[in-house]
Amino acid sequence: MKINKTYLIIVITSVSLLAIFLIQINWILETANVREELFNERASMILSKTAEALSSDKLAFRNLKINVGKNDVREIDSIFRYYMKYYNIHVDYYFEVKSTDQPVSNVTSYFNEGTKNKQESYQACIGDGDSTNKNLELKLVFPKKEQFIRAEMGTMFITSIILIVVVLFLSWKSILSLMKEKMIADHTTDFLNNMTHEFKTPLTNISLAAKMLFKESIQHQEQKMKHYSEIILEENERLKLQVEQVLSMTALERGEIPLDKTEINLHELINLCIKRFRIQVEIKGAQITSTFNANNFWVTGDKIHLNNVFCNLIDNAIKYSPDNPEIELHSSNSNGNLTIAISDKGIGIEKRHQKKVFKKFFRVPTGDIHDVKGFGLGLTYIKNIIELHSGNITVQSHKGKGSTFTIVMPYVERES
Repeated sequence: MKINKTYLIIVITSVSLLAIFLIQINWILETANVREELFNERASMILSKTAEALSSDKLAFRNLKINVGKNDVREIDSIFRYYMKYYNIHVDYYFEVKSTDQPVSNVTSYFNEGTKNKQESYQACIGDGDSTNKNLELKLVFPKKEQFIRAEMGTMFITSIILIVVVLFLSWKSILSLMKEKMIADHTTDFLNNMTHEFKTPLTNISLAAKMLFKESIQHQEQKMKHYSEIILEENERLKLQVEQVLSMTALERGEIPLDKTEINLHELINLCIKRFRIQVEIKGAQITSTFNANNFWVTGDKIHLNNVFCNLIDNAIKYSPDNPEIELHSSNSNGNLTIAISDKGIGIEKRHQKKVFKKFFRVPTGDIHDVKGFGLGLTYIKNIIELHSGNITVQSHKGKGSTFTIVMPYVERES
């Protein structure tokens, strides 16, 4: 099986980006752990230094063992503040001092029980050098430790998140753009193949008719000469129309087609379009009915392009209705607009294709029907023309039950 290189590149890129994203997240978490370990070390140093200062003052130590007064609290707090400023920790804290039976001959600091990196309290035992005496336990608690660590990481964390989001967004846009370019390339290839086939048919017919005209047996038969000449003229006109369709679509996209807008009776215009298909109606046994309920049916628009719009829609309804086509045209007014609906009972359009039918080069897969020709530009042209007339077009369809194309345009009120 042949591997599509574009999709392989997309998969590899996506996996690589996911790996980078996970590595970045892991790096942020590891950095947070390092910051927390550093905080723990600083907190332990602050506690140890404070405990040493208290144990070195024999008088203060004895007073603390008897009773902890307000002055003692202020003194301990001032020591804590000094060392917290020295070790650059600016976070809310509180401390506790209580007697303990644990015999120590000097300051012993230790972490509280629990996971080392998740604790919020630190403890130290203070002794006066006599292991037989009761000693003191000093406890330092940081209730907002996690917030402080996050605040310290704030700039780095936010920058990392922003960079991750930007990279993921740009990569996502690049992948979408790549997929879109691939889709356009595929559609363009299909279009060129289809166009080659469409051009080949009239050119072949012209060539064959021209060769027949050079035969001596034909040159003396006026009826056959006329027949082959008509074939050449018809196929030449068909080829000309196909070329103009492609050129018109390109010019429309560039905004190079000026619209000659006048007031148009849209009911009359649609009736003229219906008459143009009377031969096809007879050949295919089709039935076209029109129910015009709109009282306001005048619009401001380009007669030629609007004529092309409705002729193309009727032509599509006939082409995509394999047996005895039944086509209905309906008009109505609402909210200052004229609504025209063209319905058929043909092969229909699957829901997954309905949003794509107005895209350039897109052609709905027709299953077993292979005789429907075209470039995939008709509905794109129609949509562009309708939008240039301040209107919009939508489609509703069910597979095997037919389609309804609805055009809504602002009407012009005229005096009766």
